[in-house]
Amino acid sequence: MSKPPLASVIVVTGPTASGKSSAALELAERVGGEIVNADSMQVYRFLDVGTAKPAPAERARVPHHLFDIVDPDVQYDADRYAREAAEAVGTIHARGHPAFVVGGSGLYIKALLEGLSVGVGRDPELRRTLEAGDEKAREAGDPAWLHRRLEELDPIAARALHPNDRVRLVRALELHAATGLAPSVIRRRSCETRPWRVVQLALDPGREALALRIDERCEAMIAGGLLQEVRRLRDLGYGAELPSMRAIGYRHMQPVVDGLETLAGVLEPMKRDTRRFARRQRTWLRGVPAVEWITPEPFEALAQRVKRFLADEPA
Repeated sequence: MSKPPLASVIVVTGPTASGKSSAALELAERVGGEIVNADSMQVYRFLDVGTAKPAPAERARVPHHLFDIVDPDVQYDADRYAREAAEAVGTIHARGHPAFVVGGSGLYIKALLEGLSVGVGRDPELRRTLEAGDEKAREAGDPAWLHRRLEELDPIAARALHPNDRVRLVRALELHAATGLAPSVIRRRSCETRPWRVVQLALDPGREALALRIDERCEAMIAGGLLQEVRRLRDLGYGAELPSMRAIGYRHMQPVVDGLETLAGVLEPMKRDTRRFARRQRTWLRGVPAVEWITPEPFEALAQRVKRFLADEPA
């Protein structure tokens, strides 16, 4: 009996303002795909202008998933994203369509593709406790204390790690504390629940072109009503202290709303911070071995790469 086909997942990522959303929309429309959001801010309701969220008319062209799913005061993280995005991919595959995972939130994409373990955040207090315990045990002539702790909880994971590999031992114990599951079970489930064919494409228009796009986008956001959007959010009770309201653009509008600054005064800092954010995204992506860098123009080159992937042809 032949095996059922694997889900086809096309990741379209890249630094902010690189053209991800428009390119993915055109690609998905051509091949009958559906889009799964991978932008950590576009999950929030009411945050539209400042997140460059696809407009309703664009979302009507192909099905879109994981947009506008939580209110701005809800804590949303990579763990939840990985679970909900995986469910969306499964639903899309069940309909016989390819899934386009689109956005620049590298941790979210990593959590989706590699599983729960990368979606569990760090626990600084637990780490300090474990590291202090390790130091104390080593001073007492017991260098394997951390390894024994893991072995008691998860012998399989312990066998894969050297007793002196404190970084990975601490991380394994952290995963267990956060989830109640053995780290080896988490990793096995990650593989079992993601039987997908994946290509990761990072769009790169070039540094100068990207800087220009960023400047134009910031100006367009302000012209498009970003200040009014932040005012509405504040009127709805979403204060400036919320993590969602501290995002680029939203935090720049807060002093304007409070009468402490002008739009002209915050525009350049907003552009500067967006360029810095784009550099961090680029640095993250450079560290992902599976990513293929491709220019968004000419578009046909990008379209042909996706076509070869879906046909299961060599790159």
